[in-house]
Amino acid sequence: MFRRVPGSRAALALALGAALTVPLAPTARAAATDRYTVTALKFTVQAGGRSCAVDADLYRPAGVDGSHPAPAVLVTNGFGGSKSDAETGAVGKVLAQRGYVALLYSGLGFGGSGCLISLDDPDIDGRAASRLIDFLGGRTTADDGTRADFVTLDSAGDPRVGMIGGSYGGAIQLATASVDHRVDALVPMLTWHDLAYSLDPNNATGTVPGAFKWQWTNGFYLSGESQPLTVPNLDPSRINSLTCLHFATRACAMVHRLDSGSYPAAETAESLAYAQSVSPVSYLDRVKAPTLLVQGQADSLFNLNEATATYETLKAQGTTTKMIWQSWGHSGGKTDPAAGELDIARGNLETSYVGRRILAWFDRYLRGHEGVDTGPAFAYYRDWITDPDSTYATADRLPALTETLYLSGDGKLVDNRKKVALGSRTYRNWPVSTSHSENSVTGILGVPDPAPYDTRGTYAAWTSEPLTRTTDVVGAPRATLEVVSPVAERTQDSGDAADKLVLFVKLYDIAPDGTSTLVHRLVAPVRVPDVTRSFTVTLPGIVHRYPKGHRLRFVIAASDDAYFGNRGIKPVTVVSAPGDTGVLELPVSGG
Repeated sequence: MFRRVPGSRAALALALGAALTVPLAPTARAAATDRYTVTALKFTVQAGGRSCAVDADLYRPAGVDGSHPAPAVLVTNGFGGSKSDAETGAVGKVLAQRGYVALLYSGLGFGGSGCLISLDDPDIDGRAASRLIDFLGGRTTADDGTRADFVTLDSAGDPRVGMIGGSYGGAIQLATASVDHRVDALVPMLTWHDLAYSLDPNNATGTVPGAFKWQWTNGFYLSGESQPLTVPNLDPSRINSLTCLHFATRACAMVHRLDSGSYPAAETAESLAYAQSVSPVSYLDRVKAPTLLVQGQADSLFNLNEATATYETLKAQGTTTKMIWQSWGHSGGKTDPAAGELDIARGNLETSYVGRRILAWFDRYLRGHEGVDTGPAFAYYRDWITDPDSTYATADRLPALTETLYLSGDGKLVDNRKKVALGSRTYRNWPVSTSHSENSVTGILGVPDPAPYDTRGTYAAWTSEPLTRTTDVVGAPRATLEVVSPVAERTQDSGDAADKLVLFVKLYDIAPDGTSTLVHRLVAPVRVPDVTRSFTVTLPGIVHRYPKGHRLRFVIAASDDAYFGNRGIKPVTVVSAPGDTGVLELPVSGG
Protein backbone atom coordinates (compact mmCIF):
# COMPACT_ATOMS: atom_id res chain seq x y z
CA MET A 1 0.00 0.00 0.00
CA PHE A 2 2.64 2.49 1.08
CA ARG A 3 5.92 2.56 2.95
CA ARG A 4 6.70 4.41 6.11
CA VAL A 5 10.37 4.83 7.00
CA PRO A 6 11.07 5.37 10.70
CA GLY A 7 13.34 7.63 12.59
CA SER A 8 15.71 9.36 10.21
CA ARG A 9 13.16 10.73 7.72
CA ALA A 10 14.58 8.38 5.12
CA ALA A 11 12.75 9.54 2.03
CA LEU A 12 15.11 7.97 -0.46
CA ALA A 13 15.27 4.76 1.55
CA LEU A 14 11.51 4.62 1.32
CA ALA A 15 11.71 4.98 -2.42
CA LEU A 16 14.52 2.63 -3.31
CA GLY A 17 12.81 -0.48 -4.36
CA ALA A 18 11.63 -3.86 -3.37
CA ALA A 19 14.59 -4.60 -1.13
CA LEU A 20 12.92 -2.47 1.52
CA THR A 21 9.56 -4.22 1.21
CA VAL A 22 8.60 -6.45 4.10
CA PRO A 23 7.11 -9.64 2.59
CA LEU A 24 4.38 -11.69 4.13
CA ALA A 25 5.59 -14.77 5.92
CA PRO A 26 4.71 -17.28 4.73
CA THR A 27 3.75 -16.08 1.23
CA ALA A 28 0.02 -16.45 0.81
CA ARG A 29 -0.63 -18.95 -1.98
CA ALA A 30 -3.71 -21.14 -1.81
CA ALA A 31 -3.44 -20.77 1.94
CA ALA A 32 -6.38 -21.42 4.20
CA THR A 33 -7.52 -20.50 7.68
CA ASP A 34 -10.77 -21.28 9.43
CA ARG A 35 -11.97 -17.77 8.52
CA TYR A 36 -10.83 -17.29 4.92
CA THR A 37 -8.83 -18.79 2.04
CA VAL A 38 -6.15 -17.11 -0.06
CA THR A 39 -5.68 -18.12 -3.69
CA ALA A 40 -2.97 -16.82 -6.02
CA LEU A 41 -4.32 -15.72 -9.40
CA LYS A 42 -3.01 -14.29 -12.67
CA PHE A 43 -4.89 -12.03 -15.05
CA THR A 44 -3.88 -11.02 -18.57
CA VAL A 45 -4.72 -7.40 -19.31
CA GLN A 46 -4.13 -4.97 -22.14
CA ALA A 47 -2.43 -1.83 -20.83
CA GLY A 48 -0.54 0.90 -22.63
CA GLY A 49 -0.50 -1.05 -25.88
CA ARG A 50 0.94 -4.15 -24.20
CA SER A 51 -0.42 -7.48 -23.03
CA CYS A 52 0.81 -8.29 -19.56
CA ALA A 53 0.07 -10.34 -16.48
CA VAL A 54 -1.34 -8.96 -13.24
CA ASP A 55 -0.31 -10.92 -10.15
CA ALA A 56 -3.01 -11.11 -7.47
CA ASP A 57 -4.19 -12.88 -4.32
CA LEU A 58 -7.88 -13.50 -3.70
CA TYR A 59 -8.98 -13.47 -0.06
CA ARG A 60 -12.34 -15.24 0.28
CA PRO A 61 -14.11 -15.34 3.64
CA ALA A 62 -15.40 -18.69 4.89
CA GLY A 63 -19.06 -19.19 4.05
CA VAL A 64 -19.07 -16.76 1.13
CA ASP A 65 -20.45 -18.41 -2.02
CA GLY A 66 -22.97 -17.89 -4.78
CA SER A 67 -25.84 -18.17 -2.32
CA HIS A 68 -24.13 -15.98 0.28
CA PRO A 69 -22.21 -13.29 -1.63
CA ALA A 70 -20.16 -10.51 -0.06
CA PRO A 71 -18.92 -7.10 -1.24
CA ALA A 72 -15.32 -6.84 -2.44
CA VAL A 73 -12.35 -4.52 -1.94
CA LEU A 74 -9.42 -4.02 -4.34
CA VAL A 75 -6.07 -3.44 -2.59
CA THR A 76 -2.74 -2.58 -4.17
CA ASN A 77 0.78 -1.48 -3.24
CA GLY A 78 2.81 1.69 -2.95
CA PHE A 79 5.67 2.52 -5.32
CA GLY A 80 8.31 -0.23 -5.38
CA GLY A 81 6.10 -2.69 -3.50
CA SER A 82 3.82 -5.55 -4.42
CA LYS A 83 0.85 -7.59 -3.26
CA SER A 84 3.23 -9.33 -0.82
CA ASP A 85 3.97 -6.23 1.25
CA ALA A 86 3.17 -6.80 4.91
CA GLU A 87 0.81 -3.83 4.97
CA THR A 88 -1.07 -4.92 1.85
CA GLY A 89 -1.47 -8.44 3.19
CA ALA A 90 -2.57 -7.20 6.60
CA VAL A 91 -5.39 -5.23 4.98
CA GLY A 92 -6.52 -8.31 3.05
CA LYS A 93 -6.53 -10.35 6.26
CA VAL A 94 -8.58 -7.82 8.24
CA LEU A 95 -11.07 -7.33 5.42
CA ALA A 96 -11.54 -11.07 4.94
CA GLN A 97 -12.02 -11.57 8.66
CA ARG A 98 -14.79 -8.96 8.52
CA GLY A 99 -16.50 -10.80 5.67
CA TYR A 100 -15.24 -8.85 2.65
CA VAL A 101 -13.83 -10.47 -0.46
CA ALA A 102 -10.42 -8.86 -0.96
CA LEU A 103 -8.45 -8.91 -4.21
CA LEU A 104 -4.86 -7.85 -3.59
CA TYR A 105 -2.76 -7.22 -6.67
CA SER A 106 0.68 -5.92 -7.63
CA GLY A 107 0.37 -2.66 -9.54
CA LEU A 108 1.57 -2.54 -13.14
CA GLY A 109 5.36 -2.69 -13.31
CA PHE A 110 5.81 -4.03 -9.77
CA GLY A 111 6.15 -7.44 -8.11
CA GLY A 112 4.97 -10.16 -10.47
CA SER A 113 2.86 -7.84 -12.63
CA GLY A 114 3.96 -6.84 -16.11
CA CYS A 115 3.76 -3.63 -18.14
CA LEU A 116 5.62 -0.36 -17.65
CA ILE A 117 5.33 2.03 -14.71
CA SER A 118 2.84 4.59 -15.99
CA LEU A 119 2.35 6.71 -12.83
CA ASP A 120 -1.25 5.56 -12.27
CA ASP A 121 -2.37 6.81 -15.66
CA PRO A 122 -6.19 6.42 -15.78
CA ASP A 123 -6.05 5.16 -19.35
CA ILE A 124 -3.45 2.51 -18.46
CA ASP A 125 -3.37 1.63 -14.77
CA GLY A 126 -7.01 2.62 -14.30
CA ARG A 127 -8.16 0.49 -17.23
CA ALA A 128 -6.13 -2.47 -15.93
CA ALA A 129 -7.83 -2.19 -12.54
CA SER A 130 -11.16 -2.04 -14.34
CA ARG A 131 -10.44 -5.48 -15.80
CA LEU A 132 -10.10 -6.80 -12.25
CA ILE A 133 -13.50 -5.29 -11.48
CA ASP A 134 -14.80 -7.24 -14.49
CA PHE A 135 -13.55 -10.39 -12.74
CA LEU A 136 -15.24 -9.45 -9.46
CA GLY A 137 -18.45 -8.78 -11.38
CA GLY A 138 -18.39 -12.20 -13.05
CA ARG A 139 -17.79 -10.83 -16.54
CA THR A 140 -14.41 -12.54 -16.96
CA THR A 141 -12.31 -15.22 -15.30
CA ALA A 142 -8.73 -15.37 -14.08
CA ASP A 143 -6.22 -16.96 -16.44
CA ASP A 144 -6.73 -20.34 -14.74
CA GLY A 145 -10.49 -20.18 -15.21
CA THR A 146 -11.34 -19.09 -11.65
CA ARG A 147 -14.66 -17.27 -11.57
CA ALA A 148 -15.80 -14.88 -8.83
CA ASP A 149 -19.47 -15.83 -8.58
CA PHE A 150 -19.63 -14.95 -4.88
CA VAL A 151 -19.40 -11.14 -4.93
CA THR A 152 -22.43 -8.97 -4.18
CA LEU A 153 -23.76 -7.44 -7.41
CA ASP A 154 -25.59 -4.17 -7.91
CA SER A 155 -26.56 -5.37 -11.37
CA ALA A 156 -25.26 -7.88 -13.89
CA GLY A 157 -21.49 -7.42 -14.17
CA ASP A 158 -21.48 -4.62 -11.57
CA PRO A 159 -19.92 -5.79 -8.29
CA ARG A 160 -20.23 -3.93 -5.01
CA VAL A 161 -16.56 -2.96 -4.77
CA GLY A 162 -14.36 -0.53 -2.88
CA MET A 163 -10.66 0.27 -3.04
CA ILE A 164 -7.98 1.07 -0.47
CA GLY A 165 -4.27 1.80 -0.70
CA GLY A 166 -1.64 4.38 0.09
CA SER A 167 0.64 6.63 -1.93
CA TYR A 168 0.93 5.03 -5.40
CA GLY A 169 -1.86 2.72 -4.23
CA GLY A 170 -3.93 5.78 -3.38
CA ALA A 171 -3.89 7.57 -6.72
CA ILE A 172 -4.81 4.38 -8.58
CA GLN A 173 -8.18 4.44 -6.81
CA LEU A 174 -9.10 7.87 -8.11
CA ALA A 175 -7.77 6.93 -11.56
CA THR A 176 -9.87 3.76 -11.60
CA ALA A 177 -13.02 5.50 -10.37
CA SER A 178 -12.62 8.09 -13.13
CA VAL A 179 -12.84 5.43 -15.85
CA ASP A 180 -15.10 2.88 -14.13
CA HIS A 181 -18.16 4.11 -12.23
CA ARG A 182 -18.83 0.67 -10.81
CA VAL A 183 -16.46 1.54 -7.95
CA ASP A 184 -18.60 2.22 -4.86
CA ALA A 185 -16.15 3.49 -2.19
CA LEU A 186 -12.58 4.79 -2.07
CA VAL A 187 -10.02 5.23 0.71
CA PRO A 188 -6.96 6.95 -0.89
CA MET A 189 -4.18 7.47 1.66
CA LEU A 190 -1.03 9.63 1.49
CA THR A 191 -1.40 10.36 -2.20
CA TRP A 192 -1.10 13.21 -4.66
CA HIS A 193 -3.48 15.70 -6.22
CA ASP A 194 -1.12 17.10 -8.84
CA LEU A 195 2.26 15.47 -9.60
CA ALA A 196 3.45 18.71 -11.16
CA TYR A 197 3.11 20.26 -7.69
CA SER A 198 4.43 17.17 -5.89
CA LEU A 199 7.66 16.91 -7.88
CA ASP A 200 8.22 20.52 -8.96
CA PRO A 201 6.29 22.61 -6.45
CA ASN A 202 5.57 26.29 -6.82
CA ASN A 203 3.57 27.57 -3.88
CA ALA A 204 3.02 31.00 -5.46
CA THR A 205 0.05 32.05 -7.53
CA GLY A 206 0.42 31.73 -11.28
CA THR A 207 1.47 29.02 -13.72
CA VAL A 208 5.26 29.32 -13.49
CA PRO A 209 7.01 25.95 -12.82
CA GLY A 210 8.45 25.47 -9.36
CA ALA A 211 11.62 24.20 -7.70
CA PHE A 212 12.50 20.63 -8.58
CA LYS A 213 12.21 18.21 -5.63
CA TRP A 214 15.24 16.27 -6.82
CA GLN A 215 15.81 13.90 -3.92
CA TRP A 216 12.33 12.42 -3.86
CA THR A 217 11.92 12.33 -7.64
CA ASN A 218 15.25 10.72 -8.44
CA GLY A 219 14.81 8.23 -5.61
CA PHE A 220 11.64 6.93 -7.23
CA TYR A 221 13.11 7.14 -10.70
CA LEU A 222 16.18 5.06 -9.77
CA SER A 223 13.96 2.59 -7.95
CA GLY A 224 11.87 2.04 -11.07
CA GLU A 225 14.72 1.99 -13.57
CA SER A 226 16.69 -0.52 -11.49
CA GLN A 227 13.95 -3.13 -11.47
CA PRO A 228 15.05 -4.92 -14.66
CA LEU A 229 18.32 -5.58 -12.79
CA THR A 230 16.86 -6.45 -9.38
CA VAL A 231 13.66 -8.39 -10.09
CA PRO A 232 14.18 -12.09 -10.95
CA ASN A 233 12.39 -13.45 -14.02
CA LEU A 234 11.21 -10.03 -15.07
CA ASP A 235 8.15 -10.05 -17.34
CA PRO A 236 9.34 -8.93 -20.83
CA SER A 237 6.44 -6.48 -21.01
CA ARG A 238 8.19 -4.49 -18.26
CA ILE A 239 11.14 -3.58 -20.50
CA ASN A 240 10.86 -0.38 -22.52
CA SER A 241 14.20 0.62 -24.09
CA LEU A 242 17.84 1.15 -23.21
CA THR A 243 17.23 4.85 -22.63
CA CYS A 244 14.10 4.38 -20.51
CA LEU A 245 14.10 0.88 -19.07
CA HIS A 246 11.00 0.47 -16.99
CA PHE A 247 8.87 3.64 -17.10
CA ALA A 248 6.52 4.90 -19.76
CA THR A 249 8.62 7.00 -22.14
CA ARG A 250 6.89 10.28 -21.27
CA ALA A 251 7.59 9.71 -17.57
CA CYS A 252 11.32 9.38 -18.26
CA ALA A 253 11.25 12.49 -20.44
CA MET A 254 9.61 14.45 -17.62
CA VAL A 255 12.28 13.42 -15.09
CA HIS A 256 15.10 14.17 -17.53
CA ARG A 257 13.68 17.64 -18.19
CA LEU A 258 13.43 18.40 -14.48
CA ASP A 259 16.95 17.09 -13.85
CA SER A 260 18.35 19.35 -16.55
CA GLY A 261 17.71 22.44 -14.42
CA SER A 262 16.42 24.23 -17.49
CA TYR A 263 12.81 25.31 -18.05
CA PRO A 264 12.32 26.39 -21.68
CA ALA A 265 8.63 27.18 -22.09
CA ALA A 266 7.44 24.58 -24.61
CA GLU A 267 9.34 21.57 -23.27
CA THR A 268 8.55 22.41 -19.66
CA ALA A 269 4.87 22.92 -20.39
CA GLU A 270 4.72 19.52 -22.08
CA SER A 271 6.42 17.75 -19.16
CA LEU A 272 4.23 19.34 -16.51
CA ALA A 273 1.11 18.78 -18.61
CA TYR A 274 2.00 15.09 -18.67
CA ALA A 275 2.41 15.07 -14.88
CA GLN A 276 -1.02 16.62 -14.52
CA SER A 277 -2.60 14.23 -17.01
CA VAL A 278 -1.77 11.30 -14.71
CA SER A 279 -2.95 13.22 -11.64
CA PRO A 280 -6.38 13.55 -10.02
CA VAL A 281 -6.34 17.28 -10.77
CA SER A 282 -7.11 16.42 -14.40
CA TYR A 283 -9.89 13.87 -13.90
CA LEU A 284 -11.56 14.41 -10.50
CA ASP A 285 -14.67 15.68 -12.26
CA ARG A 286 -15.29 12.07 -13.30
CA VAL A 287 -14.92 10.63 -9.78
CA LYS A 288 -18.32 10.00 -8.20
CA ALA A 289 -17.59 7.27 -5.63
CA PRO A 290 -17.75 8.27 -1.91
CA THR A 291 -14.16 9.06 -0.93
CA LEU A 292 -12.46 9.05 2.48
CA LEU A 293 -9.11 10.87 2.16
CA VAL A 294 -6.34 10.12 4.69
CA GLN A 295 -3.19 12.26 4.53
CA GLY A 296 -0.07 12.43 6.73
CA GLN A 297 1.11 15.53 8.55
CA ALA A 298 4.77 14.41 8.37
CA ASP A 299 4.96 14.28 4.61
CA SER A 300 7.21 16.40 2.40
CA LEU A 301 6.39 14.27 -0.66
CA PHE A 302 2.59 14.64 -0.72
CA ASN A 303 1.77 17.29 1.85
CA LEU A 304 -1.60 18.12 3.38
CA ASN A 305 -2.33 20.68 0.66
CA GLU A 306 -2.66 17.87 -1.87
CA ALA A 307 -5.42 16.07 0.02
CA THR A 308 -7.07 19.41 0.75
CA ALA A 309 -7.20 20.26 -2.96
CA THR A 310 -8.77 16.89 -3.75
CA TYR A 311 -11.20 17.21 -0.86
CA GLU A 312 -12.36 20.69 -1.86
CA THR A 313 -12.75 19.70 -5.51
CA LEU A 314 -14.82 16.61 -4.70
CA LYS A 315 -17.03 18.50 -2.27
CA ALA A 316 -17.61 21.33 -4.74
CA GLN A 317 -18.86 18.90 -7.38
CA GLY A 318 -21.13 17.05 -4.94
CA THR A 319 -19.09 13.87 -4.49
CA THR A 320 -19.42 12.50 -0.96
CA THR A 321 -16.07 13.00 0.73
CA LYS A 322 -14.46 13.33 4.16
CA MET A 323 -10.84 13.87 5.19
CA ILE A 324 -8.52 12.81 8.01
CA TRP A 325 -5.06 14.22 8.70
CA GLN A 326 -3.15 11.50 10.57
CA SER A 327 0.26 11.98 12.19
CA TRP A 328 2.72 10.10 9.98
CA GLY A 329 3.39 10.22 6.27
CA HIS A 330 6.17 9.60 3.77
CA SER A 331 8.72 11.63 5.70
CA GLY A 332 8.80 9.04 8.44
CA GLY A 333 8.48 9.41 12.16
CA LYS A 334 9.05 7.17 15.11
CA THR A 335 9.90 3.50 14.77
CA ASP A 336 6.35 2.80 15.91
CA PRO A 337 3.35 5.04 15.32
CA ALA A 338 2.17 7.10 18.25
CA ALA A 339 -0.16 5.35 20.66
CA GLY A 340 -3.55 4.85 19.08
CA GLU A 341 -2.38 5.69 15.55
CA LEU A 342 -3.05 3.53 12.51
CA ASP A 343 -0.41 0.81 12.01
CA ILE A 344 -1.68 -1.29 9.13
CA ALA A 345 1.25 -3.72 9.11
CA ARG A 346 0.23 -4.75 12.62
CA GLY A 347 -3.41 -5.02 11.63
CA ASN A 348 -4.86 -2.43 13.99
CA LEU A 349 -7.60 -1.15 11.70
CA GLU A 350 -10.20 -2.21 14.26
CA THR A 351 -8.51 -0.53 17.23
CA SER A 352 -7.18 2.77 15.83
CA TYR A 353 -9.22 5.92 15.16
CA VAL A 354 -8.30 6.04 11.46
CA GLY A 355 -8.77 2.28 11.05
CA ARG A 356 -12.25 2.36 12.53
CA ARG A 357 -13.17 5.25 10.25
CA ILE A 358 -12.00 3.24 7.23
CA LEU A 359 -13.99 0.16 8.22
CA ALA A 360 -17.08 2.28 8.89
CA TRP A 361 -16.70 3.81 5.41
CA PHE A 362 -16.78 0.37 3.80
CA ASP A 363 -19.63 -0.82 6.01
CA ARG A 364 -21.68 2.20 4.97
CA TYR A 365 -20.98 2.24 1.25
CA LEU A 366 -20.32 -1.45 0.51
CA ARG A 367 -22.60 -3.19 2.97
CA GLY A 368 -25.22 -0.46 2.73
CA HIS A 369 -25.51 0.01 6.48
CA GLU A 370 -27.05 3.47 6.41
CA GLY A 371 -27.01 3.75 10.18
CA VAL A 372 -23.20 3.51 10.35
CA ASP A 373 -21.57 6.73 11.52
CA THR A 374 -18.77 7.54 9.07
CA GLY A 375 -17.49 10.38 11.26
CA PRO A 376 -17.10 14.14 10.83
CA ALA A 377 -16.21 15.94 7.62
CA PHE A 378 -12.71 16.70 8.89
CA ALA A 379 -10.47 15.27 11.61
CA TYR A 380 -6.86 15.98 12.51
CA TYR A 381 -4.23 14.49 14.82
CA ARG A 382 -2.84 16.62 17.67
CA ASP A 383 0.60 15.53 18.86
CA TRP A 384 0.31 17.63 22.02
CA ILE A 385 -2.48 15.42 23.42
CA THR A 386 -1.17 12.54 25.54
CA ASP A 387 -4.39 10.51 25.82
CA PRO A 388 -4.41 8.24 22.72
CA ASP A 389 -8.21 8.18 22.79
CA SER A 390 -8.40 11.96 22.44
CA THR A 391 -5.67 12.81 19.94
CA TYR A 392 -8.07 13.60 17.09
CA ALA A 393 -10.01 16.83 16.92
CA THR A 394 -12.97 17.03 14.56
CA ALA A 395 -14.70 19.80 12.66
CA ASP A 396 -17.31 20.31 9.97
CA ARG A 397 -14.93 22.39 7.86
CA LEU A 398 -11.29 23.40 7.52
CA PRO A 399 -10.17 26.29 9.79
CA ALA A 400 -10.14 29.65 8.06
CA LEU A 401 -7.30 32.17 7.97
CA THR A 402 -8.17 34.08 11.12
CA GLU A 403 -5.01 35.80 12.40
CA THR A 404 -2.78 38.26 10.56
CA LEU A 405 0.82 39.24 11.25
CA TYR A 406 2.97 41.83 9.45
CA LEU A 407 6.65 41.86 8.44
CA SER A 408 8.30 44.87 10.08
CA GLY A 409 11.44 46.51 8.76
CA ASP A 410 13.25 45.88 12.07
CA GLY A 411 12.89 42.09 11.74
CA LYS A 412 9.84 41.78 13.95
CA LEU A 413 6.62 39.94 13.17
CA VAL A 414 3.90 42.23 14.54
CA ASP A 415 0.15 41.95 15.01
CA ASN A 416 -0.79 45.47 13.91
CA ARG A 417 0.14 47.33 10.76
CA LYS A 418 0.76 50.46 12.83
CA LYS A 419 3.62 48.66 14.57
CA VAL A 420 5.49 48.11 11.29
CA ALA A 421 8.81 49.98 11.23
CA LEU A 422 10.24 51.38 8.01
CA GLY A 423 13.24 49.30 6.98
CA SER A 424 14.47 46.42 4.84
CA ARG A 425 16.01 42.97 5.06
CA THR A 426 18.50 41.78 2.43
CA TYR A 427 20.04 38.39 1.62
CA ARG A 428 21.83 36.73 -1.29
CA ASN A 429 22.15 33.17 -2.48
CA TRP A 430 25.42 31.28 -2.95
CA PRO A 431 26.36 28.97 -5.84
CA VAL A 432 25.64 26.05 -3.47
CA SER A 433 22.71 25.39 -1.16
CA THR A 434 22.95 27.11 2.22
CA SER A 435 19.72 25.97 3.90
CA HIS A 436 18.58 22.53 4.94
CA SER A 437 15.13 21.12 5.62
CA GLU A 438 15.55 17.38 5.16
CA ASN A 439 17.94 15.00 3.43
CA SER A 440 16.49 11.82 2.03
CA VAL A 441 19.88 10.17 1.56
CA THR A 442 20.64 9.98 5.29
CA GLY A 443 18.40 6.94 5.71
CA ILE A 444 20.33 4.97 3.09
CA LEU A 445 23.61 5.82 4.82
CA GLY A 446 22.21 5.05 8.25
CA VAL A 447 23.12 8.43 9.71
CA PRO A 448 20.89 11.03 11.39
CA ASP A 449 19.45 13.84 9.33
CA PRO A 450 20.90 17.17 10.55
CA ALA A 451 18.48 19.61 12.12
CA PRO A 452 17.10 22.25 9.74
CA TYR A 453 19.32 25.32 9.40
CA ASP A 454 19.83 28.53 7.41
CA THR A 455 23.24 30.12 6.79
CA ARG A 456 23.70 33.71 7.92
CA GLY A 457 23.36 36.21 5.10
CA THR A 458 21.37 33.83 2.88
CA TYR A 459 17.95 34.36 4.42
CA ALA A 460 15.70 37.03 5.91
CA ALA A 461 13.72 36.43 9.11
CA TRP A 462 10.97 38.10 11.12
CA THR A 463 10.24 37.00 14.69
CA SER A 464 7.22 37.68 16.86
CA GLU A 465 7.17 38.65 20.51
CA PRO A 466 6.54 35.75 22.92
CA LEU A 467 2.97 34.56 22.50
CA THR A 468 0.59 35.64 25.22
CA ARG A 469 -1.61 32.61 24.65
CA THR A 470 -1.30 29.11 23.26
CA THR A 471 -1.96 29.12 19.52
CA ASP A 472 -2.98 26.07 17.49
CA VAL A 473 -2.31 26.41 13.77
CA VAL A 474 -4.38 23.94 11.72
CA GLY A 475 -4.08 24.25 7.97
CA ALA A 476 -2.00 26.09 5.41
CA PRO A 477 -0.59 29.53 6.38
CA ARG A 478 -0.54 32.11 3.59
CA ALA A 479 1.86 34.98 2.94
CA THR A 480 1.55 37.95 0.61
CA LEU A 481 5.00 39.27 -0.29
CA GLU A 482 6.86 41.73 -2.45
CA VAL A 483 10.59 41.55 -3.06
CA VAL A 484 13.20 43.64 -4.86
CA SER A 485 15.79 41.85 -6.99
CA PRO A 486 17.26 43.87 -9.89
CA VAL A 487 19.22 40.88 -11.19
CA ALA A 488 16.13 38.68 -11.30
CA GLU A 489 14.16 41.49 -12.92
CA ARG A 490 16.71 41.66 -15.74
CA THR A 491 16.73 37.88 -16.36
CA GLN A 492 13.17 36.74 -15.59
CA ASP A 493 11.85 37.28 -19.14
CA SER A 494 14.60 35.29 -20.88
CA GLY A 495 12.17 32.62 -22.07
CA ASP A 496 13.61 30.07 -19.65
CA ALA A 497 11.78 30.00 -16.32
CA ALA A 498 15.01 28.84 -14.67
CA ASP A 499 16.12 32.49 -14.80
CA LYS A 500 13.30 33.60 -12.52
CA LEU A 501 13.93 34.14 -8.81
CA VAL A 502 13.54 31.13 -6.49
CA LEU A 503 13.02 31.42 -2.76
CA PHE A 504 11.90 29.18 0.10
CA VAL A 505 9.32 30.25 2.67
CA LYS A 506 8.91 28.56 6.07
CA LEU A 507 7.62 29.05 9.57
CA TYR A 508 9.59 28.11 12.70
CA ASP A 509 8.55 27.64 16.32
CA ILE A 510 11.11 29.29 18.64
CA ALA A 511 11.06 28.05 22.24
CA PRO A 512 12.01 30.31 25.18
CA ASP A 513 15.46 28.67 25.31
CA GLY A 514 16.06 29.53 21.63
CA THR A 515 15.45 26.04 20.28
CA SER A 516 13.93 26.27 16.80
CA THR A 517 11.55 23.76 15.24
CA LEU A 518 10.66 23.65 11.57
CA VAL A 519 7.37 21.77 11.83
CA HIS A 520 7.76 18.40 10.05
CA ARG A 521 10.64 20.02 8.10
CA LEU A 522 8.16 21.49 5.62
CA VAL A 523 9.05 24.39 3.33
CA ALA A 524 7.27 26.23 0.53
CA PRO A 525 9.42 26.53 -2.63
CA VAL A 526 8.50 29.52 -4.79
CA ARG A 527 9.56 30.53 -8.28
CA VAL A 528 8.43 34.14 -8.35
CA PRO A 529 6.33 34.83 -11.45
CA ASP A 530 7.33 38.51 -11.62
CA VAL A 531 9.52 40.28 -9.05
CA THR A 532 7.97 43.63 -9.95
CA ARG A 533 4.63 42.52 -8.51
CA SER A 534 3.44 41.19 -5.17
CA PHE A 535 2.73 37.47 -4.99
CA THR A 536 0.92 35.11 -2.66
CA VAL A 537 2.53 32.01 -1.14
CA THR A 538 0.56 29.11 0.32
CA LEU A 539 2.71 27.22 2.82
CA PRO A 540 2.28 23.47 3.38
CA GLY A 541 -0.52 22.66 5.79
CA ILE A 542 0.47 21.89 9.37
CA VAL A 543 -1.13 20.97 12.67
CA HIS A 544 1.02 22.52 15.38
CA ARG A 545 0.61 24.01 18.83
CA TYR A 546 2.68 27.11 19.54
CA PRO A 547 2.69 27.21 23.35
CA LYS A 548 2.35 30.41 25.31
CA GLY A 549 5.79 32.05 25.61
CA HIS A 550 7.03 30.64 22.27
CA ARG A 551 7.65 32.86 19.27
CA LEU A 552 6.84 32.49 15.58
CA ARG A 553 9.63 33.08 13.09
CA PHE A 554 8.85 33.64 9.42
CA VAL A 555 11.78 32.97 7.08
CA ILE A 556 12.49 33.58 3.41
CA ALA A 557 15.59 31.58 2.43
CA ALA A 558 17.63 31.65 -0.75
CA SER A 559 17.94 27.89 -1.13
CA ASP A 560 17.17 24.42 0.23
CA ASP A 561 19.29 21.35 -0.42
CA ALA A 562 16.26 19.12 -1.12
CA TYR A 563 15.42 21.25 -4.18
CA PHE A 564 17.01 22.82 -7.24
CA GLY A 565 17.16 26.59 -6.65
CA ASN A 566 18.39 29.74 -8.32
CA ARG A 567 20.43 29.87 -11.48
CA GLY A 568 22.99 32.62 -10.89
CA ILE A 569 23.42 34.96 -7.93
CA LYS A 570 20.28 37.01 -7.26
CA PRO A 571 20.40 39.30 -4.19
CA VAL A 572 16.97 39.96 -2.67
CA THR A 573 15.65 42.84 -0.55
CA VAL A 574 12.34 42.91 1.31
CA VAL A 575 11.21 46.46 2.12
CA SER A 576 8.69 47.15 4.88
CA ALA A 577 6.64 50.26 5.60
CA PRO A 578 3.47 50.67 7.69
CA GLY A 579 1.31 51.04 4.60
CA ASP A 580 3.14 48.53 2.42
CA THR A 581 4.55 45.38 3.96
CA GLY A 582 4.46 41.61 3.79
CA VAL A 583 1.51 39.88 5.42
CA LEU A 584 1.35 36.44 7.06
CA GLU A 585 -2.09 34.88 7.65
CA LEU A 586 -2.55 31.89 9.96
CA PRO A 587 -5.41 29.38 10.19
CA VAL A 588 -5.78 29.31 13.96
CA SER A 589 -8.13 26.75 15.45
CA GLY A 590 -10.53 27.88 18.10
CA GLY A 591 -10.01 24.58 19.92
